[in-house]
Amino acid sequence: MADTSPSRLGIINGTTDGTFAQNNALFLKVFSGEILTTFEEMNVMKDLHMVRTISSGKSAQFPVTGIATAKYHTAGEDIIDNTNGYLSQIKHNEKVINIDDLLIASTFIANIDELKNHYDVRSIYAKELGKALAKRFDIATMKVLVAAARSTGNYTGAAGGTIIDNGSGGSFFGTDGVSAQELIDALYAMATALDEKDAPDADRFAILRPADYYTLLTSDNVAISKDFGMGGDVARGVIPMVAGIKLYKSNHLTDISVALNSQEGDDVNSNNSVFGGGTGYNGDLSATRVIGGTKEAIGTVKLLDLATESEYQIQRQGTLFVAKYAMGHGVLRPECAVEIR
Repeated sequence: MADTSPSRLGIINGTTDGTFAQNNALFLKVFSGEILTTFEEMNVMKDLHMVRTISSGKSAQFPVTGIATAKYHTAGEDIIDNTNGYLSQIKHNEKVINIDDLLIASTFIANIDELKNHYDVRSIYAKELGKALAKRFDIATMKVLVAAARSTGNYTGAAGGTIIDNGSGGSFFGTDGVSAQELIDALYAMATALDEKDAPDADRFAILRPADYYTLLTSDNVAISKDFGMGGDVARGVIPMVAGIKLYKSNHLTDISVALNSQEGDDVNSNNSVFGGGTGYNGDLSATRVIGGTKEAIGTVKLLDLATESEYQIQRQGTLFVAKYAMGHGVLRPECAVEIR
């Protein structure tokens, strides 16, 4: 019988030395692609804040500049004489965001298990690794957004963040559950607070718990009716905007509201202590119900973007898969952040 030269789907350029790694080289790229896709799909906060990439170093500096003032000029007065009050003393400061340690999600697949298994597990595992990293990214940046809402201004005289409650530290909402009207009132209060602190009109957003989002979606209130131009669509399950604020839903917002000792334990090891006291990204978020603001509120510094590695280990007869990134998160402009309790 004549020899056959099969088309091997996993071999690069049809050339191999017969090892497992070379026979399956191309198959591993599918795994990487799954992780990248899942990270993008599961992540809410990625496009809702400032992201800067650095090629080296341990931190990045964000310059902060104050505002100027204006005054009517009296004929004959010297503009550069400080006593006449014409010169604006524009204040400066900086915000430094440090890179945290490498965050990884990994799994190991035994070769014998793959041979015995009747369905592909690599894509399933890839999605789980991507979801794990996306969740940690979302949770960390949501925590930082709350920290921004609780922060003072970046320089003397600058506006700080906004906390919306009942006026005495209690819940903005009633005791009988959160109604659609209360959520609408809260979103208008958020818009008002951002306006009063001269936050940009563009790219305003709010993140709600899924239950609150659907409470709004199913409401008959005219403020969110499709007939009044807000575009609510029960069939598609979306309500895009209220009070000029684009709405998002995320169960990660529920995750950050758990007790302090139930949050991601190693978040305390962050190099960015956003709440102070050496607790990293962790703080008391038990009262947090809705968060929002503009993209300028917080920032992420990225040293290593999402990357994947895989290696067949002969001594263990299986393949190790690792997804990882090295980033850090911090407060930039507190006046652009709002927490509703």
